[in-house]
Order: sequence, then structure tokens, then C-alpha cells
Amino acid sequence: MGDAHTTPRDHGSSAHLAVDVAVVGAGVAGLATAIQLRRRGRESFVVLERGDDVGGTWRDNTYPGVACDVPAPLYAYTFRPQPAWTHRYARGAQVLEYLRTSAREEGLGPHLRLRTDVIDATWDDDGDGVARAGGRWHVTAVTPDGVLRVSARVLVTAVGRLAEPRTPDVPGLDRFAGPVVHTAHWDAGLDVRGLRVGVVGTGASAVQVVPQLAGVAAQVVVFQRTAPWVVPRQDAEVPAAEREALQRDPGAVRALRAELLAELDAGIAARRRERPALEALRARALEHLASQVPKGPLRRALTPSYEVGCKRVLLSDDFYPALLRPDVHLEPSALARVEPGGAVAGSGERFGLDALVMATGFTTTRPPIAERLHGRGGRSLAQRWAGGMSAYASTAVPGFPNLFLLGGPHAVLGHSSAIDVLEAQVEHVLGALEHLRRLGAGAAPLEVAERTEAAYLREVDAMAAGTVWEDGGCTSWYRDDRSGRLALLWPASAAEFRARNARFDPAAYGTHGAAS
Repeated sequence: MGDAHTTPRDHGSSAHLAVDVAVVGAGVAGLATAIQLRRRGRESFVVLERGDDVGGTWRDNTYPGVACDVPAPLYAYTFRPQPAWTHRYARGAQVLEYLRTSAREEGLGPHLRLRTDVIDATWDDDGDGVARAGGRWHVTAVTPDGVLRVSARVLVTAVGRLAEPRTPDVPGLDRFAGPVVHTAHWDAGLDVRGLRVGVVGTGASAVQVVPQLAGVAAQVVVFQRTAPWVVPRQDAEVPAAEREALQRDPGAVRALRAELLAELDAGIAARRRERPALEALRARALEHLASQVPKGPLRRALTPSYEVGCKRVLLSDDFYPALLRPDVHLEPSALARVEPGGAVAGSGERFGLDALVMATGFTTTRPPIAERLHGRGGRSLAQRWAGGMSAYASTAVPGFPNLFLLGGPHAVLGHSSAIDVLEAQVEHVLGALEHLRRLGAGAAPLEVAERTEAAYLREVDAMAAGTVWEDGGCTSWYRDDRSGRLALLWPASAAEFRARNARFDPAAYGTHGAAS
């Protein structure tokens, strides 16, 4: 590899680019891939990003209170440690700046194509379904300057799971008289002072934004469909002396990261319903609730009815206290319908409202990019996933030669940082690229076999069996509603994901004939 060429970007109606690797997305995963490609210097590559900046979810999510929900040292690349976090849990703006700095200092500028939205990516098999030697991906993207067409031997998608905000189909929402904002599309000009604000949802973004709105808005009504499990966050500013010591000693940064990762990975025991770990996690959450919310109707409404860990366990020290304020009301039912001047809850309660904040999460198991990716025979990834998401090593899909997915099926952790999973996937991709380089430019493409993916899924299903994610009595975005499979989440530790999936195994891949 490395023999492909690039042509200068055309500012007319159409431009063309030929590279070894095309990466879709410049968030955490896309930048990690690009940095490693840049450091290798063996492949030509381009990063196609629909936004006007790098950063992905950290660029898009700017709502008040946005912050990382894993300890800050775990939310940095292992190959670019960050010793200067100012808080135990990094603020969103700091994470974004870290990603921007990483892109700049790693020299990614010439490889980035911002405001470039991929609308189609098709594998060229001459229409007969045969994955030919020397085959390439043909990517079509729209830019402010026209159409960009990219030809790439390998395609890597890094579009993330938190990229497509989900707004529930609530009757009357389009007739609401006031502003409606999703936490992922926050309006910086929204002034809630003196307004009656409804917040829909009590998930990860809601527990961060509600305390920021409380005391500023005239009233906040929180619509809760399901009570979340919440444990203490115990956030604090990192003393300057501690930050300076870490900056002087890279070994200490690595040791701290390893210690925190092992600590969070130990949490997998509770998710596997192992005792006493499960009881300890449940007791910690219930004690936190009891310490902050007095006995009575509010505490009962905030007590989950499913097993701890079935949904993501949230971290907050100020969510419960915010709900105790006289100007904040918890409505323990979902939003049922919206009227021009207010909303009606599932309980029948009616609330006059001036603004609505949708803290309703994202479209995760049906990513729009799947409609735009076409493999052998023109079949889309969405068609391939019509019965549910799946991928070998959480990274490769039969019928899609030389395509690698980052952050896709079984690539989410329910207890720790996603960085370690994404880095393991990048290692897998780099191994694949090295294998292709050794095979030469005319070699057949890499395509995972159907039987190999099926065997992998059996392994993952076996790991998931008996966990709180499977048997915890809840529904969650981790599960695909089409297959019923725990499709998004890796049901084991970060260390186990790395051991299982980081190494590229050529035996798992083959040509079209081997994959049939």
C-alpha cells in the first residue's frame, strides 16, 4: 500500500480523490485511526467529516453541564496521555479541546475534509457480486463546494453511536409554541430565565442538564419514564500540584490510567450478577438515594424497579438535590402529548410550559450510515442488518470487503471507558492494513466469512447470558429490538475485548468464495 495518489481538492462542482484508506467521521474513533495512520506513514488516507470541526459528540453536545462520565484519565488516548485535566471528570469543552489539539499536533489538517457528508459508499464488484482483486470503495460526499468522489481500497466508518439524536414521536410536538431543543443540538442562544421548562428523560444527559436549569428557569418539570440508578460522582478539582506532578512523570500517568481501568473493569462482576459485587453496587446506589432524598413519594418514584446495571448506571451528586427544589417537579411518567402551551404526561397531569428540552438519547441500532453503505451486489448494510446488527470482532461484516466499523455492534461498554474498545478496534484495522500491504496491490480484498461472524456472535451471546443486561428486567438502548440481541454492548471487560479483538487474524478473512 502507499502507492495511491491524491489530487488537489477541486473547488468546482466535482472533485476526485484516490487514497488507500477513507475514514468516515472525525470523532474520537476517527481521529484515533487517522493519528495512527499518520504515524505509520504507509498509507495515503482521508478523513471525511460532515461537521465543521473535529470532535464528534463532544463538538455537538454543548448543553449546560456536559461532562465525561468516566474518570478523566481514561478519556484520553493511551498514545496521547493527558495529564492536565482540571477535574476528576473532564468537562465537555476540555475533551473537545483535547481532540482538537490532538488533530493539530498530529498533523491531520491536510487529511481532513470538513463539512463533507458521505451520502453513498459502494464496493465495485462489477455488478455480479464477486469481490474482485484490486476492488475499491467508491465514496460520494457532498460539500459546500460541490460533490467529492473518493476511491479507496479500504473504508473505515467511525460515525459513532451518539451521532443521530433521537426525538420521540410525541403527538402535538410540532405544534408546541415555544422552543424545542435536543441536548445534542443545544441552542446557545436559549435563555431559560423566567421560563417554565420541561425536560424529557432521566438518562445520562438529563442528570447533567437538570441541575444546571434548576434555579435559573422559573420552573423545571422532569418527565421520567423509568427511574435511573444513580451513584455518587464525587467530582472535584484536581489540585495544581497533582497535575504538575503528572506532567513531570509520564510513568505516573500510565500507572494512574491502568489503576482506574482495572477498578472500572472490576465492575463487570456486578453486571455478571456475581455476589457480593451485585449487592454492593445496589446498596451503594440505594444509600446514595436515601442520603439525598427523604422518605416519601419522591424517593419511591426515584427507586428503580429493575436490577442495578441493566441500564447504564449514572453518576451524579446534584441530580437528586435539584429534584428537591420547590421550583423543580418530577413527573413519574412519560411525556404523552404536547399542546401549544404545555404538555400532558402519561399520568394525565397537564403542565404549562414555555420550552422543551429533549434529553432522549440517540438512534443507536439503526444508524443512518447503514443505508448508505453498499457491499457486494449493491446490498446495503441496512438490508444486511434488517434482522439486527452484527459484526465479526465487532468490526467486520460478511458481504462488505475491506470495510471496518468502529463503534458498531458489541463495541460499547456498560461500565467503563469506550476509548479502550476503540483503540483495540484501531489495532485490528492496522493489522488488516499491514496484511494487505504484504499481499500487494493486486491481492483479493479481505472479507470475513459468514460462519466466522456466526461463531463470534455465539461467543458474545454466551458471555451475555445471565448478565443484568439480559435478565435485569429493563429495556435499554444496548439491545436491538429486531433481533433481541444485546447488539450494542460488549458484555465483558475492556481487557477481554482487547484480548479477543485487537489482534487481526487473517484466517477469519477470505475472498467471496471463502465467505459463502
